[in-house]
Amino acid sequence: QVQLVESGGGLVQAGGSLRLSCVVSGRTFSNYAMAWFRQAPGKEREFVTTISWSGAATRYADSVKGRFTISRDNAKNTVYLQMDSLKPEDTAVYYCAASTLTGGTSTGQYHYWGQGTQVTVSA
Repeated sequence: QVQLVESGGGLVQAGGSLRLSCVVSGRTFSNYAMAWFRQAPGKEREFVTTISWSGAATRYADSVKGRFTISRDNAKNTVYLQMDSLKPEDTAVYYCAASTLTGGTSTGQYHYWGQGTQVTVSA
């Protein structure tokens, strides 16, 4: 059984920063492509960013490009999301996801999900 546990969410003012972490247990972490998605109230879950199993390849949604950075530490079974220059529209529940394939931007491409962590950005 694969488990993903996110942490690091909270309340921050616009322009501030947060760092989310997601620890994966149960299987070989380095086999998975990892991603972050987010879901705001009343909206569908949307892609934020993804990273390949080696960390060599990353991809970002246009809305966060240049502000967010995804990284991973395979020795610690952890993927990170550094969020800088936060905006009120970044407010959402952020979910960590793992894929046994190459990953992508669609929720259907990910097999395992965390429970989510709330990020709230005040104006």
